[in-house]
Amino acid sequence: MATEDIKIGISGTSTTKVCKENCASLMGSGALDVFATPAVVAYMEMAACYAVNDLLEEGLSTVGTRVDIAHIKASPIGETITATATLKEIDGRRLVFDVTARDSKGEIANGTHERFIIKVDKFLAKLQ
Repeated sequence: MATEDIKIGISGTSTTKVCKENCASLMGSGALDVFATPAVVAYMEMAACYAVNDLLEEGLSTVGTRVDIAHIKASPIGETITATATLKEIDGRRLVFDVTARDSKGEIANGTHERFIIKVDKFLAKLQ
């Protein structure tokens, strides 16, 4: 499994606008029309995927295995959210990212996210 291009410090970003569909009120994680914590997590995971996807050999992918974040500030409908994931640790197939999310007023969430490099066919075969 060659992953020599995956190095500490690589990063990825994902961006979205806060809308009704990614608000706590619709996602079931609260009653308010603010960016939902599950949406914050999803965009942080997406940023981590973007950091490594193009560096993986054909037949390899990553799966998320751990998320530890603090969602420290609410963001209203219309705000733009940018999540960033920066690789801070590599332990064999295990990748650990520092993750943050920001809106126009500053940081709204931070933490760590762990992913594992997997062989897609072997991983899917286990589901049978």
